[in-house]
Amino acid sequence: MIVDLSTRLDCAASTAIEHVTTSRLLEYVAKPLVTFVPKQPSQLPTIWHDGTYWVELRLFGLIPCGKQAIVISHPQQHPFTLRDNGHSRMIKRWDHTIEVAVEGTSTRYRDHVVVEAGWLTPIIWLFAQVFYRHRQRRWRRLAAKRFRYE
Repeated sequence: MIVDLSTRLDCAASTAIEHVTTSRLLEYVAKPLVTFVPKQPSQLPTIWHDGTYWVELRLFGLIPCGKQAIVISHPQQHPFTLRDNGHSRMIKRWDHTIEVAVEGTSTRYRDHVVVEAGWLTPIIWLFAQVFYRHRQRRWRRLAAKRFRYE
């Protein structure tokens, strides 16, 4: 099943790209719904580089939801694309592609996610719908605050 959402950010595309490549942004936009506890390596990188990062997911920072692989790649430059081809024991495919592109005087940000989790797929897809809407709200708020993380 697919989640495909986009939003307009009130910032330059270069600024959005600068932030989307950081683990700090991921942690900010996911809170408080999901927190990530790094497992291997023991710390998330400041800047995402191609590779696999294992994390423990916690719902609302409290409820353990298992380990997830965040598998980062940068498939294309224009529009800027960051891909997390993640997976876990429960979720066979969590293929999340982020696109950042100039749109007039602002930026178009897009989350495209393919979810495959066997019989759990509809439930995971529903969670992903809520989660990515939440992330995009947090993105818009952060861009409006000129990226002052608080």
